[in-house]
Amino acid sequence: MVDRNIIHKLGLSPDQVHQQVSEMFGETENALFEEALQSKVDSHLPGTILKGKIVTQIGNDVIVEVGLKSEGMVDAAEFDDPEEITPGRDIEVLLEDTDSESGLLLLSKHKADRIRGWEQLITTKKEGDTVKGKVVRRIKGGLLVDIGVPVFLPASQVDIRRPGDISRFIGKEVECTILKIDIEGRNIVISRRKLIEDERRMSKEKILTEIEVGQIRKGIVKNIADFGVFVDLGGVDGLLHISDLSWGRVSHPSEVVRLDEEIECVVIGVDKPSEKISLGLKQRTPSPWEKVEEKYPVGTRIKGKIVNIMNYGVFVRLEDGIEGLVHISEMSWTKRLNHPSEMVNLGDEVEVMVLNVNRDKQEISLGLKQTETNPWSVAAQKYPPGTMVTATVRGVTNYGAFVEIEEGIDGMIHISDLSWTRKFSHPNEALQKGDQIKCVVLDIDPDKQRVSLGVKQLSEDPWVHAIPEKYIPGHIVRGKVTKLTNFGAFVQLESELEGLLHISELSDQKIKRPQDVVKVDDELEVKILKVDSEARKIGLSLRRAQWAAEGQSGEGTDGATEATQPADSASSPQAEEQNQAAPEVSQEQPPADPASEQPPQA
Repeated sequence: MVDRNIIHKLGLSPDQVHQQVSEMFGETENALFEEALQSKVDSHLPGTILKGKIVTQIGNDVIVEVGLKSEGMVDAAEFDDPEEITPGRDIEVLLEDTDSESGLLLLSKHKADRIRGWEQLITTKKEGDTVKGKVVRRIKGGLLVDIGVPVFLPASQVDIRRPGDISRFIGKEVECTILKIDIEGRNIVISRRKLIEDERRMSKEKILTEIEVGQIRKGIVKNIADFGVFVDLGGVDGLLHISDLSWGRVSHPSEVVRLDEEIECVVIGVDKPSEKISLGLKQRTPSPWEKVEEKYPVGTRIKGKIVNIMNYGVFVRLEDGIEGLVHISEMSWTKRLNHPSEMVNLGDEVEVMVLNVNRDKQEISLGLKQTETNPWSVAAQKYPPGTMVTATVRGVTNYGAFVEIEEGIDGMIHISDLSWTRKFSHPNEALQKGDQIKCVVLDIDPDKQRVSLGVKQLSEDPWVHAIPEKYIPGHIVRGKVTKLTNFGAFVQLESELEGLLHISELSDQKIKRPQDVVKVDDELEVKILKVDSEARKIGLSLRRAQWAAEGQSGEGTDGATEATQPADSASSPQAEEQNQAAPEVSQEQPPADPASEQPPQA
């Protein structure tokens, strides 16, 4: 071994040292010395563990004296702690190569440590023993753990439940049980899961014996699912359902707890035979519903935040754990909402009124429109019966039309209130959606929020004066056939006014079908038989009009003709008029039994 520090202190150059050594040793001594060194080197073949001493560090190389003819070199990275590289420190190294280009022996401290660690491990440990180590890195199928030697921790053995990303264990110290030792292959498999299961098995019985409803227990969050959280109580798991996490709304348990977080829960249920435990987190604080009726009496106005929107309404959070429903019907006095989102958005701050509170069901009914003035409360004063208004047709049904008088105030015009004289089969014959029309308020009921309107009431009822004064029984008028039925023909006398020409009044001869005498669009002169203002009917006669015409053309002729007429026939038009009453005429629909209407008898 050469002590270079001593040579440096003596101030000798390498050549001077070599010269002095040559003078001290002759050829015989050198040969014997060389032979001894060679035999020593030969006895330490590569793979041999040697004891050495650190000489110095040059860059990343650590020079180590191992008692051979040349010194060895160890990579500084093989030392776990840089402070271990101290000149004079004794270490063990593995001889890797005796012939290096630099003239130094290639040594490995890391491999020597592994071999010594393996030898110590198999000497002191056996399968089933507990070991501690540091997780180094992730490898295929699991983790590599350093317990003095690298050992394999399969992913399935990391925890009692699949931990998800096992990379979070890297750099952590873990305690495991040795599952298998393969001496020939120098492989060791360890299990953290088995150690945990053994520990839990020992504490499980004790917990199940001691645990009672109402106790507060600490636990670790081990798994988070959509429906709740599994909490490890130290040997047995408890379920913390999402509904028991908070008095308020929770969309997902991860909003309240985190994986591996330690929490305190209240035991709310225990089933010892099946080893099931129910836990609650919200039960640690009083329920906000206990005094809800005192805090939110009916009629109270309060501000809240919209936290959920459904088709039927919105949920408003008044405080943590207290939410109320604003039904879509309670959102606006005036707007017709198909969906609440047409009026509000998620997260909006709104003012609402408490309409009803049910503490047992934990329900609060709220109103949004009640914070504003109800337009129906003043509608009766604003639109008394007889008021003329302009409205917009919003919809048409078989029985009438719905119209909007103003925003939020709707009314209905019944089909019978469209016209005094015309009978409509359907309201769309007179009105279309979107039409702007004038109408009269007939009746208003603010409580039921109903307004009855009429169009025909804009003018006087013509059946009171105009029609009776214009169409006098006995007068001859001209009209146009508009419709034929099995009991007669309808004749239009003027716009929207018709009279009925009964089949018995079409001809003196008995006929079976009206079309045998008249046709649609025929223009006729007819005689008015009867005007019924109450029933709104006008009875007409064609044959009597013809008699009147014939009577006028035959004036001055011999009256013997009438005397020769058969006894069962009418003696004169005038006589028949006196004995014949006009048939009842309905402009709205045909008689229920047309056969019941008999022709007039002489």
